[in-house]
Amino acid sequence: MPEPRALIFDVDGTLAETEELHRLAFNRAFATAGLDIAWDRPRYRQLLAVTGGKRRILRHFADAGLPPDEALAGALHQSKNRFYADAMAEGIALRPGVAGLMNAAREAGLKLAIATTTGRSNLGALLAAVDLPPFDAIVTGEDVAALKPDPEAYVLALRRLDLDAGVALAFEDSVNGLKAATGAGLRTVVTPGLYTAGEDFSSAAIVVADLVGFDWRA
Repeated sequence: MPEPRALIFDVDGTLAETEELHRLAFNRAFATAGLDIAWDRPRYRQLLAVTGGKRRILRHFADAGLPPDEALAGALHQSKNRFYADAMAEGIALRPGVAGLMNAAREAGLKLAIATTTGRSNLGALLAAVDLPPFDAIVTGEDVAALKPDPEAYVLALRRLDLDAGVALAFEDSVNGLKAATGAGLRTVVTPGLYTAGEDFSSAAIVVADLVGFDWRA
């Protein structure tokens, strides 16, 4: 295998353990709207099989026998994103090894990219709260028609980097993300997170607890 020329990162659960902040923000949005909905951790783990916050809300409506109210789901999702941004403004720690790996890769001349299907506002809130080097390409949910596990986000990131999949390495934390990355032909490093431990990562190039000391040349 050729040595990687680019590292492409997922965001939620990969750069930082953000999923718990998302869950709490959803619950604040539900409470503010006067809805008797509160997602505990087991329920949220189930819903993470659905990518996209609005789609997650609609899945909950369907599971609860409620009508598929697109307008309400959209309003709740926007409210949730505001609560998430407020929480993120208070600060969040990157997962161990993330900053060190990115800085080392940048110093070695590698390109860095993000391929996420979270919203641009959520990504912006995270990047404003942490200290990371600049990215050569960023793909968010607004840039693609199909969310993960569809590979579109990674295909677009590679196109924007002007690189083939064989010279890039992806970093993910979930089986949906792994399917997206491998579907684009990428070797993928998985660091399971709070909500994804125990998922089937058998198609990953490597599974590690964190990125401390990770060497992309190995």
